[in-house]
Amino acid sequence: MNTTADLVSAIRLFGALGYGHGLAGYFSALDLERPDHYWVNPLGVDFTQISVEDLLLIDARGRIAEGRGTLNPSVDALHGELHRARPDLVAFAHTHSRFGKAFSTLGRPLAPLTQDACLLFDRHEVYPRFGGPVTDRDEGKEIARTLGGGSAVILQSHGWVTGGRSIGEAAWLHVAMERAAEVQLLAEAAGTPRAIPDDIARETGAMLSRLEYADRQFTNLCLATGPH
Repeated sequence: MNTTADLVSAIRLFGALGYGHGLAGYFSALDLERPDHYWVNPLGVDFTQISVEDLLLIDARGRIAEGRGTLNPSVDALHGELHRARPDLVAFAHTHSRFGKAFSTLGRPLAPLTQDACLLFDRHEVYPRFGGPVTDRDEGKEIARTLGGGSAVILQSHGWVTGGRSIGEAAWLHVAMERAAEVQLLAEAAGTPRAIPDDIARETGAMLSRLEYADRQFTNLCLATGPH
């Protein structure tokens, strides 16, 4: 695993999928040799233009240890607290994607309406408050507590954040949430969709949540959207 190269591929994939929005959005990954440090994209570099040389290495105090870019004040308040709360997860991704923002205004979790959406069943929570950009460390801790032992949090009126046991899993879960939100919004606009029963959704989700599946689907997405 090449952490910085894989992180750049994931960020560029998000750019290719249209998940960028101005200066918003970050993808972070633990440094394998220094597990209390993490790599993240800097403020102001578009997802589609990111390179390994642009990445910042952040230390345990939330300071730049390597790199010459600008660190957004939201990064360590959110990503730093998530990494410290969940060292079992290698990476965290947060964007202001189109359907992520739209669905987050509803203040409720995604429903298991389709087989694909079952991947997310019992794996995500809703953080119900919006107080502006997450620059307060206490709020970052609250979001980490909301995440609990799960893999994702819907941030009210904001978007969402996904965590993964690999960079590929964090990216794939983000894509899966975006697609599930799009389908749910379409289905609810057309009528009253029927949710899959909880026991079947849970069993299906367990089948779909294998790490090797997430990593393969991340690789396939990168190949499908061109070189990163």
